[in-house]
Amino acid sequence: MSFRQRVAKPLLYSTGAAAVGGSFIYLSYRPRNIPGSDPATVPPPGYGEGGAFRPPRFPKAKTRAEQIADLKRSSGSKGSTTQLLKDESHPQNESDVYDLLVIGAGATGTGIALDAATRGLKVAVVERDDFSSGTSSKSTKLVHGGVRYLEKAVWELDYNQYALVKEALRERKYFLDTAPHLSSWLPIMLPLDKWWKAPYFWCGTKAYDFLAGSEGIETSYFLTKSKALAAFPMLKKTNLVGALVYYDGAHNDSRMNVSLAMTAALYGSTVVNHIEVTGLEKDAGGKLCGARVKDLIQEKNGGKPDEFVIRAKGIINATGPFTDGIRKMDDETVKEIVAPSSGVHVILPGYYSPQKMGLIDPKTSDGRVIFFLPWQGNTIAGTTDAPTKISQNPVAGEDEIDWILSEIRRYLAPDINVRRGDVLAAWSGIRPLVKDPNAKNTESLVRNHLINVSPAGLLTCAGGKWTTYRQMAEEAVDEAVKEFKLEPKAVQNAPDVSGTEIVDDGTHLDGSCQTHQVKLVGAHGYSKTLFINLIQHFGVETDVAKHLTESYGDRAWTVAALSSPTEKRFPVRGERISPLYPFIDGEVRYAVRHEYAQTAVDVIARRTRLAFLNAQAALEALPKVIDIMAGELKWDSKRKDTEWKDSVKFLESMGLPKSKLGITRKEVENGKLSFKDSIEYKMYSRHDQPADEMESDAKGNPR
Repeated sequence: MSFRQRVAKPLLYSTGAAAVGGSFIYLSYRPRNIPGSDPATVPPPGYGEGGAFRPPRFPKAKTRAEQIADLKRSSGSKGSTTQLLKDESHPQNESDVYDLLVIGAGATGTGIALDAATRGLKVAVVERDDFSSGTSSKSTKLVHGGVRYLEKAVWELDYNQYALVKEALRERKYFLDTAPHLSSWLPIMLPLDKWWKAPYFWCGTKAYDFLAGSEGIETSYFLTKSKALAAFPMLKKTNLVGALVYYDGAHNDSRMNVSLAMTAALYGSTVVNHIEVTGLEKDAGGKLCGARVKDLIQEKNGGKPDEFVIRAKGIINATGPFTDGIRKMDDETVKEIVAPSSGVHVILPGYYSPQKMGLIDPKTSDGRVIFFLPWQGNTIAGTTDAPTKISQNPVAGEDEIDWILSEIRRYLAPDINVRRGDVLAAWSGIRPLVKDPNAKNTESLVRNHLINVSPAGLLTCAGGKWTTYRQMAEEAVDEAVKEFKLEPKAVQNAPDVSGTEIVDDGTHLDGSCQTHQVKLVGAHGYSKTLFINLIQHFGVETDVAKHLTESYGDRAWTVAALSSPTEKRFPVRGERISPLYPFIDGEVRYAVRHEYAQTAVDVIARRTRLAFLNAQAALEALPKVIDIMAGELKWDSKRKDTEWKDSVKFLESMGLPKSKLGITRKEVENGKLSFKDSIEYKMYSRHDQPADEMESDAKGNPR
């Protein structure tokens, strides 16, 4: 045997194997720049000469009244334009006409507004209710590519599923980069009950890591049974052989939506909530040229709603489940394309899951996937997926809640009693699955999202998911530019969103899409240690400081400054609106002054997340929230009564028991909630057995 055969060949094979193995190990365990771990682009405010504190001075968006005046100006009117609907003789300045009018201010609508504004276009977005009032506030709170979609792509050889995962993983990275205060990475455990599943799911999670590439977070890893139980002690031990852990993102969906709206407003978009579109306007050629709207807040104040026309070169329909309603305003004969699906989630106490670890059950009793995740100090479980009817505030059905609880019981330890009374809140979101109206097979659903333009020029953007909102917006604006012959241009006077000097954060607004780099309000001055600065300057409690920085980023400085002094040794500032959660009074004032909050529901559900976390606690906080808002917005007693009734009705959709829907404000303030008749009262030992009797039983003594 020659030297080449004896030595060279084995050496070559060994070197090749080592190179391949080393490359795999490097790709799996290479140092990564985890999103959100970077220092703040803008350092925290410091102290000037003589020890004087220099607070940041953030730019302010236009007030709601100023934004409405801009909307009216597009139709050539300065005041109420009810008469304008009949009188077209008003002069109109073409420069006041919008390039785009976006209907709907969920994730997609506000994303489109920000994209268009950062391309130098004149854009307006109007919303019948509030930012994120629909599906966008009722997600599973994940920013993910979709492990289950990747599995389908492999087994069904479906390239579209593969492309969807690849796109979502890229968008996940942009998401975490542009809003690090509102989003973060989250390890998710996949329990294994059979040894043969370990290599199968290991290959799947590694493929997920590989597909993410440079957009990846941390690498997935295997846990033995003992380590899985140490990480997630609530797991059932029976048949557990180990677990795989992979990484995805999580976020505060409604706060993210509000931040998109306010960032768009700072970049020059006209952004107005509680404005309802009542009809669409067409020119002599049958092309859409505007929309008729009315201000619903005036109606809440007991007045006649102001009606007027908004003129625009192009109109985009981004109304999610209500897409077909707007499409029928354009053409009554159009076929419906939305196939609404109900996704129910329940909120459980935080002790049901670890604080920093989620769980996925890939195969429930009926084959669906369910997530079990820590969120805002509590635990979120869901979701269901069933056909439903479209309504503005759907109520979670008891059968769907029971199904989620029964699935939870299957993988939690048997000594954990999963009780219906532990459900702090439950809500139903409507996922707007869509059918392509131009497809030959009109029954099949679009897997990702749909962009369609009607003969009259209504551009509809529907479907998709939270993670890909930015990509959907980019494609919608690209299509609008082409369809409506718009001319994007460089933004010359970009707003100083950071509140200091203009900083180079990699954003170059040259007229092209730059939303993958545009940081949202609050992101520039955010860091993982910002909460310490907040504690040291304002004397707020630690959990409050963390909550403020993770909900508002650097705007936490303003929120804390708007909070009331407590006259206590500590905390120095911040009166909680609920003793159970870190939401404080300054958030209510900030929501009104800086985030267009117009109703109490805007605050308890979307500026704070109290209603989503605990419906009962939200009910108890309502009097304080309404009083603070009344002082800010000059509400009279009649408007305050309206707010109470509307808010309690809304809390029904958050899981508030029917027995509490007729409660009065006075009863809440006096603590008379018929507590002894509630499920919560019967759950604990406060009335079952006296402590001395329990002690006697424990010692084995007769009673």
